[in-house]
Order: sequence, then C-alpha cells, then structure tokens
Amino acid sequence: MAIDLRPLKQFLALAESLHFNRASLICHVSPSTLSRSIKQLEEQLGVALFERDNRSVSLTPEGKRFQAYARETLSQWEIIHNELMAGARELHGSLSMYCSVTASYSFLYDILSQFRPRYPGIEIKLHTGDPEPAIQRVLTEQEDLAIAARPDSLPTGLAFQQIAVSPLLFIAPVNSQLPEYLFKKQLSVNDFQGIPMILQEKGIARQRLDSWFQAHGRAPKIYAQVAGNEAIVSMVSLGFGVGVVPEIVLNNSPLADNVQVLKVRPELKPYKVGLCVLEKKLRNPLIAALWNQLSEIL
Repeated sequence: MAIDLRPLKQFLALAESLHFNRASLICHVSPSTLSRSIKQLEEQLGVALFERDNRSVSLTPEGKRFQAYARETLSQWEIIHNELMAGARELHGSLSMYCSVTASYSFLYDILSQFRPRYPGIEIKLHTGDPEPAIQRVLTEQEDLAIAARPDSLPTGLAFQQIAVSPLLFIAPVNSQLPEYLFKKQLSVNDFQGIPMILQEKGIARQRLDSWFQAHGRAPKIYAQVAGNEAIVSMVSLGFGVGVVPEIVLNNSPLADNVQVLKVRPELKPYKVGLCVLEKKLRNPLIAALWNQLSEIL
C-alpha cells in the first residue's frame, strides 16, 4: 500500500508560509492543485484548517492543532523509515537547518564537508536569516537544527553542542566625528555617556549590553536599532555611532577595514555558538548522524 505524505507536506508548507503562491513553489505544484489538496484535507477532517480571503491566509485553532499533528507524523515517519533503511547502512531524506549568513560562512563547511561524502542520500535544506529567531524556529519545529548563540538559560528539551566562542566587541568608525578619547584609552561604561549607539532590536547581544549598562546605573543613548549584526557593522562604518557585534561577524564583514575595535572593560560575556536541536528529534537517524559527526570533529 502506497503511503502518500504529500497532503501533510503541502499543508505544512502553507501553514508556515501562509501564502498559496510561495507554498505551491515549495511543493512544486500549482496554486490550484495546492488549494484542491487543502480543501480535500479539510473535507476529510470535517473542519476548516485555514481562514482565507483575497488578502490573507491564517490558521484556525483547529489548523494549529493539526499543524502539530502533521509535524509529529512526518517526524515519526522519517524515524521509522530511516531505522529500517539503517539496516542496509543507507540513510535517505532531508534535514532543514537555519543559521545567519555569517554562521554559514564560518561553520557550515567544517560541519558538512565530512558529512556529505559519508551520507550522500541526506539532503540539507538551508535557510538563512537574522540570528535572533534561530532557537525559536527549532522549538516550534520549523527547522530540524539551527546554528545559534547559546542563551544564558537553555530552553527545556533543547540540546546544544558548542562549536565556537566569539567575543562581543565594541566597534566605532575609522572616520567619524566621535570624541577622540574613545580611541585613545581603555573605556568604561561612563565613557559612553552621550555616545550614539547602533544596537540590535533584541537578542542575546542586546540583553548583555543592556545588563552591562544597568549594572553601572547607566543607559545607552540609542541612535538606531536594527535586526541583524551585519547591519550594525554597515551603519557603524558610515559614521553613525558605536555598535556591539560578535567577533565572527566582524571577521566576515567586507566593511571590517572601515571600523575599529574599542578597548572596553569590563568585557561583555562572549557568545557561545553551537548547533541546537530538540532532544526528542535526536531519535531521528538523520539528525543523529549529523549530531554525532559534529561530536567527532570538535
């Protein structure tokens, strides 16, 4: 008996993108075919999974419950399928991974250069974006794995394997109208009073910087807030103010020569960068293969 998992995969593509055209491209079907598939699924279940009009698509409460079921069903299918295939020493399937562009430059080659020859039947679907949502995407099972900075408190059920440690650096433009003392001495929190700063909107680096100021009864003067670390380097290089970025971001930036690192004490707590996955997903032979190989090369 053929097992057709396409309706579940198509449902999840639409549930995550909330856009028929994007979901149809992901599934390699036409929007009309996708629409018919979703309608048939709703008829079989006897409930509406999506609320849709000419402008938007959203999940109903029943759709959200079915989303969790669909993810778990596909995950369990992958596990049993690959456990059976493992007897023949052959693993097939796909893994989704999320990371920032900088992380893809810095770590992916080392992680995948040995994995790909050993497991040619495993496809890696890589998604890149801002680093801040990486862990949340794993917790909500939008991704199987992610390269992320380790938070001070690791969420329950999340496994984390450290890859590298990256200091958090204060950077300033090479050419600017900022006070000269910033570049001539070791700085303390008091030296940043009135200095315009370009910061992440949220995330670990922002939390640590805010705590650094608060511990000394100070607050930063915020010139701009941005979503990604790469944007901080760009705005600092243009002379807009001082920023804080992980060293790995600065090392991979084409604008690194346009900024300089300030000497600041006490230093901010560094990033611990690593691969994260839900502990329950380590039962999946595909994920376990990548996880175990990472342990071997570290």
